[in-house]
Amino acid sequence: MNQLDERYSTVEEAIFEAFFLLLKEKDLDKISVSDVIKKAGIVRSTFYNHYENVPSLIEAAEDKTIQDIFKMMESFHPKNDHDFCHSYFLAVCNYTKRNPFLANLLQSPRGDAFFEKALTMFHRYVTDVTPASARSTEFSFMIAGAIGSTIGVLHKWTAEAFSTPAEDIADILSKIFMSGILPYLSK
Repeated sequence: MNQLDERYSTVEEAIFEAFFLLLKEKDLDKISVSDVIKKAGIVRSTFYNHYENVPSLIEAAEDKTIQDIFKMMESFHPKNDHDFCHSYFLAVCNYTKRNPFLANLLQSPRGDAFFEKALTMFHRYVTDVTPASARSTEFSFMIAGAIGSTIGVLHKWTAEAFSTPAEDIADILSKIFMSGILPYLSK
């Protein structure tokens, strides 16, 4: 990575960090470019070198969130090992707790479009990494159920302001996966 790329990346990180901090203070639809540049410590032209407006920043935050989740998914190779599943779901829980954008989407109607996009992409990913001989209509619905149940648990946990320890939520998600989805995938 050259110096220009590093500066570009650093500015993007500052913009995202500022945006995420603002989400803890304000509603998504109340955040302005002025808010972001002030919090990020950058000038307006720098913001506009990266994003056209706040909606384009939101779209980039959605894409970044999906990319981050994909990275976690790529490291998850399901097997009948509770500790392995638990550590994966704990990583998902900790990511959700650290990412106020995702937490905000889990609690708002605006999240519907994001989750539709994410579900389609996650389903496509799982289908692509699964051998063709293991795929069926039932498999497709099982994957949708696994993704939906994970989002449902994270939604409830977020709505309750993360009052249950992440370890407990990871255990619940592991049990759902190991007793409901993994046996089917192992056939």
